[in-house]
Formats: sequence, C-alpha cells, structure tokens
Amino acid sequence: MSRMIVACKTLKNELNTAMAVCGYSYEIRWIESGLHNFPKKLHNTLQDILDQCAGCDEVLLVMGVCGNSVVGIRTHGFKLVIPRIDDCISLLLGSAAQRRHSSVSGSTYFMTEGWLEGERNIWKEYEYTVNKYGSQLGQEIFDTMFHNYRNLALIDTGCYDMKKAIAETQEIAKKLNLTYIQIPGTIDYLIELLSLEWDPERFIIVEPHSTLEMSQCTCQ
Repeated sequence: MSRMIVACKTLKNELNTAMAVCGYSYEIRWIESGLHNFPKKLHNTLQDILDQCAGCDEVLLVMGVCGNSVVGIRTHGFKLVIPRIDDCISLLLGSAAQRRHSSVSGSTYFMTEGWLEGERNIWKEYEYTVNKYGSQLGQEIFDTMFHNYRNLALIDTGCYDMKKAIAETQEIAKKLNLTYIQIPGTIDYLIELLSLEWDPERFIIVEPHSTLEMSQCTCQ
C-alpha cells in the first residue's frame, strides 16, 4: 500500500512531530501557505500535485476545506482523505468549536511559528505596507484591516521553540494594537489522520476516480 502526504507548509512543525510520534516516514509534497489567500490558485496547485500522485493508493491531505478550495478536486487511482474541518487553525485547536471558544473574549487572530515563517505572513505584509506607503499611512491601513480584532493568539502546539515565537508575536501585537494571548494547541487531529482509521464524521473520504462535491464538504 503506497501513501503520499500533501500538506500545507504552515503545518510543517506539527506534521513532522505527528509523524515521529506515529513512526511514519511517508513522502510529503508541500503547498506554500500563501496560496490560502487565493482559493482558486490553491485549488489549481493542489490538483496539479494530486495529478502527480496517480501511482499512489492513498493520499492524505493535511489541511482543511480552506475556503472550499478542495471542492471539485479529482482523484485518480487513489483514495483521498481530508480532515473534515474548516481550516488549519481549527485543525491545530482540535475542532471548530474549540476555535470559537478561544475567541469568546473577542475576535482573535491566530498564529503559530508556521505562520510566522510563511512566505506571506502578517509581519512581512505589515513591513511591505509600511515600506510602500510610509509608517503613518501603512499603520492606518493595518489598523483598518484589524479593527475587528482584539487579540493576537499564539497557539502552543508543543512542536516549536515558543520563546522565539512569543517575542515575535508580542512585537506584532504591539504594532497592531492587539492584546497578546497564548492558547494550547494539539496535534491529535494529525495523529488521527495518520492512524489510518478514519471516522467519516471527522474526515472526508474521496474514493478513487471521483470528484469531491460541495455537498461532501460539511465541516464540524
């Protein structure tokens, strides 16, 4: 039985840890995290990668439905398994319900080291905007973008150096006039995916030579 993992690069730390816990060493094809800002591009990139997995028996997709970017994805001779969850944040918090609970004190923007290191992370976007428009206008643009947010939350998944990530996230929170908070994360969903025992209430299973329909993409 041959398996391939296709994963959002944002989840690299957590996936590598989960694979070590489970004792697996499957080949991984990484998707650049910045593509999540462009669902159509993400969809097309994902399909291109899956087209290259035609010789596999199973492909495990390490990301969520992510703006319905997976809708219309076609399989070849392999089974495709996707966490039944809205996005990567909920995946690392364990469920969409836990994400809602974590935002109870106000609208929260979530971070991990994976997001901090992403090619289009919030800090790089901030620096680009300030360099392009000047410090005052750049700050005003970001203040407008984040006026609905109150907190900047760093998710501690136990898979990276928190000391460095805390310092960076606190600096970003200060610049964006947000309150820094820290919340626990989990890699349980990833371990469950790697266990190869998929509860259909927790995972979307796309059979070989099929197309993933919108009706299949209901999330928790």
